[in-house]
Amino acid sequence: MHERAGQLAQPEDLIDVDKVVSSYYDLVPDVDDPAQKVAFGTSGHRGSSLDAAFNEAHIVATTQAIVEYRASQGTDGPLFIGRDTHVLSEPAWKSAMEVLAANGVEVRIDARERFTPTPALSHAILLANGAGTAEGVRPTGPRRADGIIITPSHNPPRDGGFKYNPTHGGPADTGATSWIANRANEILRTGWEKVPRVSLEQALAAETTGKHDFLSAYVEDLANIIDFDAIRDAGVRIGADPMGGAAVDYWGEIGERYGLDLTVVNPDVDPTFRFMTLDWDGKIRMDCSSPNAMASLLGKMGADAPYDIATGNDTDADRHGIVTPDAGLMNPNHYLAVAISYLFAHRPGWAADAAIGKTLVSSSLIDRVAAGLGRKLIEVPVGFKYFVPGLLDGSVGFGGEESAGASFLRTDGTVWSTDKDGLILCLLASEILAVTGKSPSQLHGELVEKYGASAYARIDAAATKEQKAKLGKLDPSDVTAETLAGEPITARLVRAPGNDEPIGGLKVTTENAWFAARPSGTEDVYKIYAESFKGAEHLAEVQAAAKEVVDAALGG
Repeated sequence: MHERAGQLAQPEDLIDVDKVVSSYYDLVPDVDDPAQKVAFGTSGHRGSSLDAAFNEAHIVATTQAIVEYRASQGTDGPLFIGRDTHVLSEPAWKSAMEVLAANGVEVRIDARERFTPTPALSHAILLANGAGTAEGVRPTGPRRADGIIITPSHNPPRDGGFKYNPTHGGPADTGATSWIANRANEILRTGWEKVPRVSLEQALAAETTGKHDFLSAYVEDLANIIDFDAIRDAGVRIGADPMGGAAVDYWGEIGERYGLDLTVVNPDVDPTFRFMTLDWDGKIRMDCSSPNAMASLLGKMGADAPYDIATGNDTDADRHGIVTPDAGLMNPNHYLAVAISYLFAHRPGWAADAAIGKTLVSSSLIDRVAAGLGRKLIEVPVGFKYFVPGLLDGSVGFGGEESAGASFLRTDGTVWSTDKDGLILCLLASEILAVTGKSPSQLHGELVEKYGASAYARIDAAATKEQKAKLGKLDPSDVTAETLAGEPITARLVRAPGNDEPIGGLKVTTENAWFAARPSGTEDVYKIYAESFKGAEHLAEVQAAAKEVVDAALGG
């Protein structure tokens, strides 16, 4: 823990905006350096211009690769494009626009020339492809829309991010991202300067460039997923902190449109994010699930709190943070369990067999809640893309990740967003309070009384590149242990039970505990997620045993 974690950023913590932007144009990546190639993780290509990992060359090559990919898929409708408030998002947006226009792609940009949250982009794609109509979403066929969202999510101010959402509106699957990354790197190697481009002025004036009012379309449609009448009638006092991100204009519009007692806690936008408090490691990071990054908002929520519910969103608003006066910042796993418990009891329009989706590293409290509701649980690998098919056809009512990202269906049981939506999860917290008279944290206490209390944590363990590669390809037979922290092992998983997809690691379960180990994509460590329903001491035993089990499976 950094000595100034949770304290306001100082001048020495801030990026040099001019240097970050000039590096975007001046530095050219070395395609033979793996750290400087285009690489799509679970949330697109990310990196910093200062490290030659997110530069003009990357974006020009990646945009051209997307142009070619969508053509190969027969996607000939409009491409929606949006960006967040990171300093690199605007130059990347400009580069992408120059390439898209030169290729004759029909593009839709924000009508207000402002910022676009990830869920608003997903919402726009789905509406264009038929969501909310009798026919439903058309993920195949002519004139289908797709999109690009330019954001590194909650990453530090020096970073940039570039993500493609195909016609289903959610994150692209591995098949698409691998194709795009490989083609982009080929373009980098053979000469990205040869990619067709026009000037930004020409791109904006092109006949193929149109405008879309992301904000109005999204905010006006929220009435079909959130009970605003209940929130307004109950007089719930809401404090919403966009954390300097793309939701900054949305929260004020939501409050005004629906007559809510809603205060935008911090409406400032600054590419240095100087108003942020430092995260656990001393970095500025807009992580709404971190008590250190949320320290300013938490400081307003004491005994005489001005808000009944306070919320935070990361920079592209695909994550949520929920703060209550009685408990402070809720653990993301705790809130997911409460949201699931509430929604499946208060959404009669959902299909009677609509399932609950969770990632395999989310709390087993969700498993117990699902069993209590009599609902099918679908456990998938890490990555929101695995929830897309179920949300799209309404067979999954709620999909959520342990990292505070989730989405759910409209009240009529049809798709709302196939990407994470931090705004609706924040609004749901106020609906829960309005309808039940209890805060989400109080309802979590009731779930604990019913299903038991758990201790949950994630730690890192050292691993070489070779060991990480082996961890990602383990077989259940590689685990020879019969017990884990004093309990018989009930399952050894390398594929997710919900969809039989490889988890890229290992999960071991017992009656009252589990751990999952996954290699880090950026550091020489593997991540151990673990949970125990027998207390913190048993959790520590599980974590220690997990290291032994994994080390033995890796051969020492």
